[in-house]
Amino acid sequence: MLNEITRSEGSVPVETTDPVERLRQLCAALLAGLVERDLSIRLALLATLSGEHLLLIGPPGTAKSLVARRLRLAFSGATFFERLLTRFTVPEEIFGPLSIKGLEEDRYERITRSYLPTASVAFLDEIFKANSAILNALLTILNEREFDNGATRVRTPLLAVVGASNELPQGEELDALYDRFLLRLHIDPVSKSAFRELLGLRGESTPKVPATWKLTTDDLSSVQEVAESVELPPDVVTLLCELRDWCAAEKIRVSDRRWRKVVKLLQVSAATNGRARVSVWDCWLLQHCLWDAPEQRKKVYDWYAARVGTSTALDPARLTRVVVAWEGKLKSDRESQSQMRDAKGQPLYKGTDGKPTPDTKGRVYAVRTGGNEPLYLAPANSKRQQNHSWLEVTDRTNGGKGFTVAELDTLVVDRYHFAQSGDRAAYLAEASNRLLIDTDLAPIVEPTRQKQAYIDVCLRELDTVLNDVGQYQARLQAHVESMEQEIRSHLWVTDDFVESAAQTLQRTRSEVKTLLLRATAARKGFELLPRENSDPAPTSAPAGAR
Repeated sequence: MLNEITRSEGSVPVETTDPVERLRQLCAALLAGLVERDLSIRLALLATLSGEHLLLIGPPGTAKSLVARRLRLAFSGATFFERLLTRFTVPEEIFGPLSIKGLEEDRYERITRSYLPTASVAFLDEIFKANSAILNALLTILNEREFDNGATRVRTPLLAVVGASNELPQGEELDALYDRFLLRLHIDPVSKSAFRELLGLRGESTPKVPATWKLTTDDLSSVQEVAESVELPPDVVTLLCELRDWCAAEKIRVSDRRWRKVVKLLQVSAATNGRARVSVWDCWLLQHCLWDAPEQRKKVYDWYAARVGTSTALDPARLTRVVVAWEGKLKSDRESQSQMRDAKGQPLYKGTDGKPTPDTKGRVYAVRTGGNEPLYLAPANSKRQQNHSWLEVTDRTNGGKGFTVAELDTLVVDRYHFAQSGDRAAYLAEASNRLLIDTDLAPIVEPTRQKQAYIDVCLRELDTVLNDVGQYQARLQAHVESMEQEIRSHLWVTDDFVESAAQTLQRTRSEVKTLLLRATAARKGFELLPRENSDPAPTSAPAGAR
């Protein structure tokens, strides 16, 4: 991918043919004498390798211009252009003065030598101060690497522009310019912990980068050619799709063009790290590509950090939904009840004696509606008073309504009121004197017995779920084992990501372990469901079950 270089370790030159090591040593050389500017240098170099540009936003005096000057040192024969833009900046200051000779010959051309159209690396400070007279030509140079010089469009040697601003762009007319910077970084002053180191610096030294270390345009072409064949695996595609939805929900604007450029950046990241596939760790760079305001960067980072290790199509959220669905199905099957049947298939009811019966009706002792008073038949040969006369009770059931004890006491039996009868207690105790009525018998229900074919299908599908969870668990373990080495050796990812990635992976491992236990319990539950024409299901799992 990159040509062989010679590097020095101490005073002894060492030959290397490892392109990753070459870039690592080049980054180290560019960082010499800088404090807490590791990320800005790395992103500037990665942007250039990807054919993109870097935007630095931060207060004055935070080494933004120094990043561009150092970037120039990484490329052989690179020319450099630097300019501070104001609202009064005229095109001649950026693109070169008009050619007097050209005007004499009726040609509107600029003398571009030593100006932006002939620069390899450029630093444009306060870039969002560019006025409309500059903006259109600047957009063409940034995007197409071409410049309209009079009637001729010429190719420029531009590798990358490092733009800088103390503030975010104001106004829709600057949106297109803002979108041209794929990589964005907010730079803060040196932290308190590194301030002593900053005070110890002397002067503004320029690092010595041997000519054999520097990259050429052929090297850049080689990197981008190799990157085109780098695979974008399904887990990364899934992550990007979910991130796009999340950005839309968070109202973070990301154009389709920008998403395509992001993919290319990830491919270059993988290629420069010596891999043929984009890794989930390459996606750490997304936080520097997908924000409009600096505070959104942390949101993107937090989303990604929480997603590390879950970026396959079989993510815990999906698996959890599947397992929860099976648990719900098992609960429903367990709670489902059907009417019990006898050996002939007849539905059974609970008889008045408490025993199963195929009869739907039964006779029970009647009670007065609205209360629990027992109802009785009138004694034989009893009479009751009506219109000052005593008439014989011919209907002992009282029209099916029966008699309460109080109503019986008003009757006359053998010239004595029933209340005064010596047989009263014996009469009330005799069950045959109670009023019987017909009633619907309650069906006898039992847990629904499932068809064997249904249980077999459920067990097979749960075996698939268990297999998916097991595969995901194995992938997570591979992530865990490779994580620290891959992150610490990654050219573009900072080491401080190791701890947060480890925490996320550990949390995900715990979730997947719990899912495995829940899915196993669900499978056992389906095994134990009652089945048609059989005793309760066996407790041992069939062959192949997990």
